[in-house]
Amino acid sequence: MCGIAGWIDWQADLSGQSAILKDMAKSLVPRGPDSEGIWTSPHAGFAHRRLIVVDPEGGTQPMSRTYNNETYTIVYNGELYNTDDLRNELLERGYRFSTTSDTEVLLVSYIEWGAECLEKLNGIYAFAIWSHKAESVFLARDRLGVKPLFYTQQGSSFIFGSEIKALLAHPAVEPEISKEGLCEIFGLGPARTPGHGIFNNVFELLPASYLLHTRHGMKTKRYWSLESHAHTDNLETTIATIRHLLGDSITRQLVADVPVCTLLSGGLDSSAISALAAQAFRERGMGPLHTFSVDYVDNDVYFKPNEFQPNADAPWAKRVSEHISSIHHTIYFDTPHLLGSLPAALHARDLPGMTDIDGSLYLFCGEIKKKATVALSGECADEVFGGYPWFHREDALSATIFPWARNLNEKMKFFSSALHAEVNLESYVKERYEEALDEVPRLAGEEGLAARIREMFYLNLTRWMPTLLDRKDRMSMAVGLEVRVPFCDHRLVEYMWNVPWAMKTHGEREKGILRQALHDVLPNDVLMRRKSPYPKTHNPSYLATVRDRALAVLNDESSPILPFINVKAVKEFASLDLSSIHMPWFGQLMNVPQFFAYLVQVDMWMRTYKITVK
Repeated sequence: MCGIAGWIDWQADLSGQSAILKDMAKSLVPRGPDSEGIWTSPHAGFAHRRLIVVDPEGGTQPMSRTYNNETYTIVYNGELYNTDDLRNELLERGYRFSTTSDTEVLLVSYIEWGAECLEKLNGIYAFAIWSHKAESVFLARDRLGVKPLFYTQQGSSFIFGSEIKALLAHPAVEPEISKEGLCEIFGLGPARTPGHGIFNNVFELLPASYLLHTRHGMKTKRYWSLESHAHTDNLETTIATIRHLLGDSITRQLVADVPVCTLLSGGLDSSAISALAAQAFRERGMGPLHTFSVDYVDNDVYFKPNEFQPNADAPWAKRVSEHISSIHHTIYFDTPHLLGSLPAALHARDLPGMTDIDGSLYLFCGEIKKKATVALSGECADEVFGGYPWFHREDALSATIFPWARNLNEKMKFFSSALHAEVNLESYVKERYEEALDEVPRLAGEEGLAARIREMFYLNLTRWMPTLLDRKDRMSMAVGLEVRVPFCDHRLVEYMWNVPWAMKTHGEREKGILRQALHDVLPNDVLMRRKSPYPKTHNPSYLATVRDRALAVLNDESSPILPFINVKAVKEFASLDLSSIHMPWFGQLMNVPQFFAYLVQVDMWMRTYKITVK
């Protein structure tokens, strides 16, 4: 994994502009701590920061190759899981390779097939290729958007980067937001509308899309999308197909020239990945698998089950680790760690995020990095198989808003009358919701509950999952750890999209079909465990501390967040006995403590990024 950045301008000579590219690269050092590469030409410049995972000697970037009198230069962030398949096909077509890196295979694939090479790729990626003779730049992003890519057009300059901070490192890009940016931060936040970069004139290249920029203009095109059709496989075949696709995805994603581990919470998804990875380790003679879990000081004392978290993870992680004979590491954090992580998590995401949920993952990945460079995670299984509570609750199914933000009205009362006068947050969120529904690929003749379930899957795959993928990528890459997500294999996502709800909930259980596919992999009690999300702290000291921190922000007359906050309402709320208040305002984990922490992060963001509102 790596960090990439670039600058294209046909009205300027960029040959001597390596200093700006170095500044852009410097902002991405955590993504690529191992080496730097800068390349310039008269009208294009690329910057690359490398995290070495495969072919330490041969994978240096930017990488250039010449074929048929045309030279191509690539910067690439990602991992191809079918590198060998592609290399063999290209060898048969007469190409020769000087490295074993997937970077060279990707570049040659583009040389041979052009944009159509994207249809052949299995992996996670964001890359740019400059064609010297054609004077064009081609950018592309993986199907599910695991790897990030942002861009902006500033005058004659086209600027792109793995993270927004790389764009802001360019002198032409200002940290400005508009009314729409306010709606994203205060209405949708910490989610974000796909394609939006929050900052003015900053855009995200959408998943499964490519962008071609030439002297004559820019065009974007989607190269992959979900297609709805009748599922014709019977139950037995469906179960076998799921098992094959998941197993193949995990096996492919274990390939690396550096230590590989797994994240293990003891839940169904991480347990499945860890068990199948441990089996592959044994078969390959790679020794025992290392597994990692996160927990919090005194969670065993303060944990309280709720609608989203039925039980604690620690005993289950131990149970699975013993079953698969892994070397298990439990990492503990306390309130001071979580508070201290808020600035780092903010900087990693470039936006206010999931506060301590982000921060704890950042800290967790930092500890994992001490022993491994690649980790496999169970992220996205709930989006693919329908595991979230909102798939199964009537109030969520009948709601006319994103199911993870059903308490929007509760949040609205904490914002100022001036903000409400400036923008209609509720209307904005509703428009974005309806916009998402309009995109759903319908199945002819499907109606009622089946049609609504298809909508829910689309909402989760295209609006909720990107938030979690953003989180996973930014927090892990901020410490130079590459996290892979086998459940995001596009083949598995494509297949599961059309499996009927009755099959997905086989045995009248959430993710029942996945449990059945794993019946011989995990102990029955683990197999039947109820879903529990990423763990968070339940220590009351965290709530007390972030409440006080938020109040300090509101009492500071210089706080840039003040014009947007109903200070009186927040202070009245803070004066209540908050220990018994349950206010899940975003997803499964963002509750009362995270509300206060979000206010702190928004204020911190506006200060440190010197945000101006236009």
